[in-house]
Amino acid sequence: MASTVISDKRPGYGRLLRTPGALSFLLPGFAARQPFAMLTIGIVLLVQHTTGSFGSAGAVAAVTGVSMALFAPQSGKLADRFGQRAVLIPGVLVHTASVSLLVVLALSDAPLWALFLAAVPAGASVPQVGPMVRARWAAKLDGTPLMPTAAAFESVTDEFTFVVGPVLATALCTGVHPAAGLIAEAALTLFGGLFFAAQRATQPAFGASSATAGEPRRSALSIPGVRVLVVAFLGIGSVFGGMQVSLTAFTEEIGNPGANGLLYGVFAAGNMLAGIAMGAVAWKTGPRRRLILGYAGLTVAASLLWTTHSVLLLGALGLVVGLCIAPALITGYTIVETLIPASARTEAFTWLTGAVALGQAAAVTVAGRLADAHGASTGFLVPMVGTALALVTLLALRSRLKPRETSRVAARGIGHRVPVAVD
Repeated sequence: MASTVISDKRPGYGRLLRTPGALSFLLPGFAARQPFAMLTIGIVLLVQHTTGSFGSAGAVAAVTGVSMALFAPQSGKLADRFGQRAVLIPGVLVHTASVSLLVVLALSDAPLWALFLAAVPAGASVPQVGPMVRARWAAKLDGTPLMPTAAAFESVTDEFTFVVGPVLATALCTGVHPAAGLIAEAALTLFGGLFFAAQRATQPAFGASSATAGEPRRSALSIPGVRVLVVAFLGIGSVFGGMQVSLTAFTEEIGNPGANGLLYGVFAAGNMLAGIAMGAVAWKTGPRRRLILGYAGLTVAASLLWTTHSVLLLGALGLVVGLCIAPALITGYTIVETLIPASARTEAFTWLTGAVALGQAAAVTVAGRLADAHGASTGFLVPMVGTALALVTLLALRSRLKPRETSRVAARGIGHRVPVAVD
């Protein structure tokens, strides 16, 4: 009988993309995840146009972010139990209807409380396509050297999404109509989400078929290591939120608001470059040690942001911060896959994604208040504090990140178990 051999040479993106069936979910998945990055900026631009208040616009957007962070893990849990398709189809329909209602209310000069109410289901129903794509990779590559490459690829895709999505939404809102960004977001969610849901062949096993034999079903959050990673990802979210607000405040403070897009683009470019590099390296150091070292670098870089007072220095430091984020994100996703049973994969990934969104929402609020009251530089204290607290948690509870004893190689024809590196 022929056997499948996993090569020891460095796994690259070309090899990853040649994985059977990968393109069938990657292409629709890329389209379906674009709205995720368009929603917040689309709400801010529309609500600010109709109310004349950035404060009100930011508050409505924050409600959406918090709602998504709270409900995303439940969506992931349902996907693990009933399948991605069963969750996606009603989810995209509810999201499209909720965003459409929000647009109508905003254009009708509805009271702010009505916008808050509409923002709750709009955020709660955001399709968790990114975690679902990661779950499909994990189902195909479980235990193989390509899993870190897949995590890096997804990080680069996420970052590219957060570059393209806001630019597209802004262009539509400013060049077509203030509501055009949200209308496009709803349309992409509907058609992209349904197209992704139609890819049944690559959908991971769900329900009883995804559970490990003899192992009771449990929530991903009941696993101590997952809770530690949630704290780490909250800290990463504080960097994203703090950078968005503080860079805007800084460029306005120096009278050069046009530099905001450039500075944030440099920050995002650093993240993308590091993500590409992470996927091209065959690591000999274990993921737990890589996470701690990478997070320490991120904390140091984020702690220096508030000291800079020039565009050039802030751009250079922002690049360094971006370079440090991708290793922490990618390694976190790599570790969580070793901590959880297959029956809780999507839920675990959505807890991490939700933690980033929650940390970002909190950071936007706190950094905005600090910048308003004490100047733009104080807003950069939020990433410093967020990452420092998360690093302390990682160091104190690093033993909880020890993976399950073995990880089954998912490649067809390989039935043995292989040890997983810890440090």
